[in-house]
Amino acid sequence: MEAKSKKNSNPFDFLSEEIIFNILDHLNNDPFARKSFSLTCRNFYSIESRHRKILKPLCAETLSRTSARYPFITQLDLSLCPRANDDALSIVSSSSWKLTLRSINLSRSRLFTKVGLSSLTVNCRFLTEIDLSNGTEMGDAAAAAIAEAKNLERLWLARCKLITDLGIGRIAACCRKLKLLCLKWCIRVTDLGVELVALKCQEIRTLDLSYLPITEKCLPPVVKLQYLEDLVLEGCHGIDDDGLASVEYSCKSLKALNLSKCQNISHVGLSSLIKGADYLQQLILAYSFWVSADLSKCLHNFPMLQSIKFEDCPVARSGIKAIGNWHGSLKELSLSKCSGVTDEELSFVVQSHKELRKLDITCCRKITYASINSITKTCTSLTSLRMECCKLVSWEAFVLIGQQCQYLEELDITENEVNDEGLKSISRCSKLSSLKLGICSNITDEGLKHVGSTCSMLKELDLYRSSGITDVGVVAVSHGCPSLEMINIAYNERITDTSLISLSECLRLKVLEIRGCPRISAIGLSAIAMGCRQLAMLDIKKCFNINDNGMIPLAQYSQNLKQAS
Repeated sequence: MEAKSKKNSNPFDFLSEEIIFNILDHLNNDPFARKSFSLTCRNFYSIESRHRKILKPLCAETLSRTSARYPFITQLDLSLCPRANDDALSIVSSSSWKLTLRSINLSRSRLFTKVGLSSLTVNCRFLTEIDLSNGTEMGDAAAAAIAEAKNLERLWLARCKLITDLGIGRIAACCRKLKLLCLKWCIRVTDLGVELVALKCQEIRTLDLSYLPITEKCLPPVVKLQYLEDLVLEGCHGIDDDGLASVEYSCKSLKALNLSKCQNISHVGLSSLIKGADYLQQLILAYSFWVSADLSKCLHNFPMLQSIKFEDCPVARSGIKAIGNWHGSLKELSLSKCSGVTDEELSFVVQSHKELRKLDITCCRKITYASINSITKTCTSLTSLRMECCKLVSWEAFVLIGQQCQYLEELDITENEVNDEGLKSISRCSKLSSLKLGICSNITDEGLKHVGSTCSMLKELDLYRSSGITDVGVVAVSHGCPSLEMINIAYNERITDTSLISLSECLRLKVLEIRGCPRISAIGLSAIAMGCRQLAMLDIKKCFNINDNGMIPLAQYSQNLKQAS
């Protein structure tokens, strides 16, 4: 009898809950594996419900059922639930989650009112994080409801255009523990509202004031914030050099500053704002600053500066040369769309900053083989290189990239002269996770085969309008890159269902763009729907051979689909 009992016992019953929790931790990124695991036996089903802490439901109507199934949720993401209303928030605030919930994302939900929001903040008293971005209908009454969340530490209110200084003042007075506040595009918040935040919320680390109608009058209390590390003033046209010159204090704790699109600020105002910020590490000056010798000199004495972005800025030769003479060694540099960058200046900069990890030279149309030769010789630790539309760079330069930059994880060479020889060399970068080859008319299946055979960690591949690629190349990639999550093969008349049938074996595929592929039919799309259950975004515009026979399996199997066009 005892022998029979041992024979019928479930071996999984001998595993402790701690061991099973560890197993589930490894399955966090694969929802289908978690589901299969939980259905193994009753014990696993019960343990999985207690283990889950993060939930992202597909619709608000399931909240009542899921709150009973998963009682210990700490992070609730309702960004896929645009119809979440007061009833949905009432379920959240009256379930067991009221004692466990720490974070909620309502950035895509528009149907709830101040009533539901108040119920949430009053009952879920341990909430520390709320994302209410895009709440264009929320006003000061909603802000008063937010203020009930006394333990709030992170709050996003981007594009809440009806909230005024009164509402922000209420939040600032009650939510004294705030460490992050995003007020981007809150166009009714003025200097008064920002001052109230700075005076009341002394623990602020990150403050986003992008596109607010503010002036320098609100900055003195802001720069006095003892723990402020990240300040975003993008698009604040009311702030100018004269105003910044009147700011007497410095923000010594500042680590990151974004002054993009601040057209009334030059190197003079920048110098006033960052004086004393000895720990400054990142600076974003896109779309407005003139990269001159004066600008570069005012950044000369910041040894901690590791990242600087000059996107779409006019560049003076003396300015680039001055960057090369800085004391510190940059880890990230963006000169994307900067007119005036030539081989001579770029070569000088990279030779001075040999520790670069990320370099963006997108649309630097004057550079040639010489620049890439200097980059690959000196910056051998690069993990990201973006050089879209550098058409004067010859194919031989791409061979150098593969030979010297073995640590590359991201490479964007869209609209360049790379050919199969260059692609063969690039395939030696075995750590690549993102490769963009859009509008590269010189590459064929032969080059893509090398990528498929050696770049097994590839997650993102862009072949947009690369007309030399056929099913053969796509099949090679799908077989060699099982971790593929995104592929773009749009506008290729040579791609057929064979490619999609092969891609259906990439079980982690989330984004598929096949617009303008006329030879793809319902057969290929059905294979994708049944094989790629994590598919979230699909573009099938101008695929005229896809009919209802392809759409029906999509509706049946693609439960994670967010966008189809």
